[in-house]
Amino acid sequence: MSYTTRSTIYFDSPGPANTADAAACAVARAEEAGCSTIVLASTTGSTALAFLPLVQKAGLRLVVVTHVYGFRAPGVWEFSAEAAATLKAAGATVVTGTHVLSGVERAFARSAKVGGGSRTEAVAEALRRTVAVGLKVGVECVLIAADQGAISIEDEVVAVGGTGSGADTVCVIKPSYTASFFDLQVREIAAMPRVR
Repeated sequence: MSYTTRSTIYFDSPGPANTADAAACAVARAEEAGCSTIVLASTTGSTALAFLPLVQKAGLRLVVVTHVYGFRAPGVWEFSAEAAATLKAAGATVVTGTHVLSGVERAFARSAKVGGGSRTEAVAEALRRTVAVGLKVGVECVLIAADQGAISIEDEVVAVGGTGSGADTVCVIKPSYTASFFDLQVREIAAMPRVR
């Protein structure tokens, strides 16, 4: 029988206090797994800027996935324009795309006329509740990045997400496009909060 043994970090609690350790873990796992790209969720840009020096030093590619315009307030993009400029100047790719595990489905679920949950939201909630919020975020960011052409679906990537803000979950994913969601594979979990 053939197998691989790798370590997993279990954070005592979720949240932004884990960001520096998650960044170190992501870079180490990318090098260990032979991944050249880290896909990272970042709402304002601060998490991406925290990852940038380590990713650059390792010679890895950084793809940052942000919220869409209007996510929290109409017409507002939460990502810092200065952070975007710094990241792009450093060679990072910044992708803004609709949350594929909610998107228009959330509008139907919140509607008083339609109401009720959707299958898409059930998938998102299952990932959040049974594994980690950051896993749901990482999976979603990989789908968004693939749909936008920012990553290839042929090569594994290290995906990083968090709970609320910062980073606390690191995984290795074989990407897919949203339209072929069930081709996506979470192949390794390198770090996650143990208690959520």
